[in-house]
Amino acid sequence: MPNSILEQAHADLNEWCRRHNFAGYDPFDALNSRLFQLTPLKHSRAARLGYTQLFKRSPVNLRPLALLPPERNAKGIALFALAALANYRRLGTNEAEHEARALLADLLSLRLEGWSGSTWGYNFDWQSRLFFAPRGTPTIVPTAFAARALVEATRAFNDEHYLRAARSTCDFILQDLVRSDETEEGICFSYSPNIQTRIYNASLLAGETLASVGALTGEKILCHWAVRAARYVAHQQREDGSWPYGFEVNQSWVDNFHTAFVLSSLARVDSYCEPVPESEFRETLRRGYEFWRASFFLADGWPKYYHDKLYPVDTHAAATAIVTLSELRDLDRDALGLAEKIAHWSIRNLRDRRGFFYYQRRRFYTVRTPYMRWTQAWMLYALARLLEEKGTIELQNRGRELR
Repeated sequence: MPNSILEQAHADLNEWCRRHNFAGYDPFDALNSRLFQLTPLKHSRAARLGYTQLFKRSPVNLRPLALLPPERNAKGIALFALAALANYRRLGTNEAEHEARALLADLLSLRLEGWSGSTWGYNFDWQSRLFFAPRGTPTIVPTAFAARALVEATRAFNDEHYLRAARSTCDFILQDLVRSDETEEGICFSYSPNIQTRIYNASLLAGETLASVGALTGEKILCHWAVRAARYVAHQQREDGSWPYGFEVNQSWVDNFHTAFVLSSLARVDSYCEPVPESEFRETLRRGYEFWRASFFLADGWPKYYHDKLYPVDTHAAATAIVTLSELRDLDRDALGLAEKIAHWSIRNLRDRRGFFYYQRRRFYTVRTPYMRWTQAWMLYALARLLEEKGTIELQNRGRELR
């Protein structure tokens, strides 16, 4: 019965996303507003940041009034492709393969031109707390998730076309990204070629990409770079096992999904990069995982956004937790049970009867806007991975019974 609930939620969400052609709004897309772009406010950092936050937090979706169209997002398409690949591995049907390949083709069509290798960016101007990235700026986060999808497609379909595209992302990372704190032991990759940042999860996503591609191509130099990126982030771990978002004083917060990104990428580097000693990052992973599990989840599966606050409850945080727990089962025999608990809690508390998931529950109101990348793509990926892992365990148990 529990599996049927997960399967139904997955099927309903997949159908909802298909009907919308995998296009929609994003928490950070407010600057795409045609009205805003006609005003001089578009030149003001404070106005850009305030406008973005207003649209992101509003319980009413202001985008149609601001003439802001729903669009496809490269990272969202990468996540949808990862979900489809999980479905293919679980089901093995021609339909699942067709959907995965169609999404991968869409992903490749969204590559940005003019860089040393394959790269992707966001489909909106983005004003963060620290920098401004115009629409189409190549950034490591969507590039890394695109590379993850291409690597998994290479493994699933044994198709060199996907491997060549994944390998090309390494040229972008090594030739175009700014590097900070570079030593023989460690290195920090920037968020973008034009911006020097020390954001831990972003740098480690670059490392994950290099490690996963190097594992397929046999290029030891790629793992050399990946291990240096992993060592740099491992050295930033606090005594309690946590990581702040980044190096700067105003980046000292600790949140659920960025911690999950660090854990997931660090585990991938650890598993892909032979002959890295297994113990090199294991203690770092163990401490980080124990802090994350103890600090961000309530007993009923409630996923906290910050380690020290109950609100907001964010579907993105829930979904990234489900994915990370599904992939770190070797660290915790109960990881998949917690992932399933979070999934059921999210279905009960964050899901709309039409099949999509809400953005956030805040203390006094809920933001029901169905953000396509941040919410739907992540939750579809999460449910697909959870169902895949549960299916794998069921097959293993049947095999033991037959023996």
